This record gives sequence, structure tokens and C-alpha cells, in this order.
Amino acid sequence: MDAALPDPLRESLALVADAMRAARDPWWIIASAAMALHGAHPIHVADVDLLTSERDAARLIAALDLQPVPPDGSAQFRSALFARWLTPALPVEIMAGFQVHTPDGWHSIIPATRHAVQLDRRMLFVPAADELITHCKLFARPKDEQRATILQRLTS
Repeated sequence: MDAALPDPLRESLALVADAMRAARDPWWIIASAAMALHGAHPIHVADVDLLTSERDAARLIAALDLQPVPPDGSAQFRSALFARWLTPALPVEIMAGFQVHTPDGWHSIIPATRHAVQLDRRMLFVPAADELITHCKLFARPKDEQRATILQRLTS
């Protein structure tokens, strides 16, 4: 499955895997990059979403000399700690304490599943496909509904 990944995504994921070797807590690649790692296609991946603990996010942000982005309370999404790493071919969004606003209020995204995916002798972690479908439904944007449909075909 990983042979089908476009080079910019493959290179960005390799950098994430290398950067997360020192992580002390569980972490995940989520959203479109996770779907691509599950073999979903066609999935457009514009960036890599990295979900991690606050202490690992703080360590990574400091190690990469990044500036955290202040929270935007009016947005559909928010994180306790957020930064963009622009060095990789695809930007990497580092998130800790990630939440989505739903009609019922703010909902924390804390994956219950963690599947290891090997890519070029590096280890990455993603939620299970059915959990990613649940995330897509919570996000409720048209592109997420399309992604959920693609993932549902994979799990059927």
C-alpha cells in the first residue's frame, strides 16, 4: 500500500516518524494522511495532521524551533497546542488537545485505536479506519463526507 503514496507525502511522513522517535506518549497521524496510509484512494493529502500529547508537542515544537499558533476560539477546530512545521514537502500540523465543534459543543479527538504502519523502515501510527470514519462524520465538512465514503468502501 505504501508504494502508492506520492513522494511528497512519503517524505513528509518519514520526517514525522523520525521526529517522533523521542515521543513519550502515544501519537497518531490522523485525517487524510492516515486514510492514505490505510490505502484509501483517491484521497487528496494537502498536509499531515499529527496528533500527540501536550508534552510531546511542546518538546517537538521546541526541537524544531517552531512558534505555537494561538488558539482561535471561533474556529470549527481548536487545539491546546498547535504549530505548523513547514520544512517537509507537505506541511505538518502538530496538534495536542485537539477538539472539533459539533452541534453538541466541543468534542475532544482522542483516538481509542492505534495501528502501526511501517513506511520505509519507519513506524507511523494511525487510528483504525472505522474510527477515522467517525472523525469524518464529526468534522461534517463536504470533503470529510467524501472521505468517509471512500473509507467505508475499504472496510466493507
